[in-house]
Amino acid sequence: EIYGFIGSNGAGKTTLMRLALGLALPSEGSINLFGMPATDASRARIGSLIETPSIYKSYSAYENLKLFSILYNFDERNIENVLKMVGLSDTGNKSAGAFSLGMKQRLGIAIALLGNPEFLILDEPVNGLDPAGIKDVRDLILSLNREYGITFLISSHLLDELSKMVTKYGIINNGYLLEEI
Repeated sequence: EIYGFIGSNGAGKTTLMRLALGLALPSEGSINLFGMPATDASRARIGSLIETPSIYKSYSAYENLKLFSILYNFDERNIENVLKMVGLSDTGNKSAGAFSLGMKQRLGIAIALLGNPEFLILDEPVNGLDPAGIKDVRDLILSLNREYGITFLISSHLLDELSKMVTKYGIINNGYLLEEI
């Protein structure tokens, strides 16, 4: 599934994503992930890119992934495969600071893929990208979904762009899911 999460600014999209990731605590209620109460173990099955990617601009794509692999105790042998998955295997020693915005987004998604997640949460992944960058990220999401079976939750205000990839929409307002289409 590629789930498009839509709503106006302040509707609760990013808050829900942060709650699912354990980056915020619910004021009431509970969260279930993968059919069970949310735990660190269930959250380990999730990758995310919330807002802008956190990358080290003076490091190459490979060096960024190696650093995050060490930081999160992920298998470093997965780095080359992840770079290939996101189309950054040919960047060599080029520093991430010299990447286009679309390449930086793909690097952020690569970091989110390091732990081999089943579920990827992306908050406004095409915000600020030019048409070519938007297409690259869209194609990447579709490829990861089809070829690797990764489920996505994507928030965006660009409904036309979402319509080119989502399988279901959720409409949220004031913290309440109003409808699924």
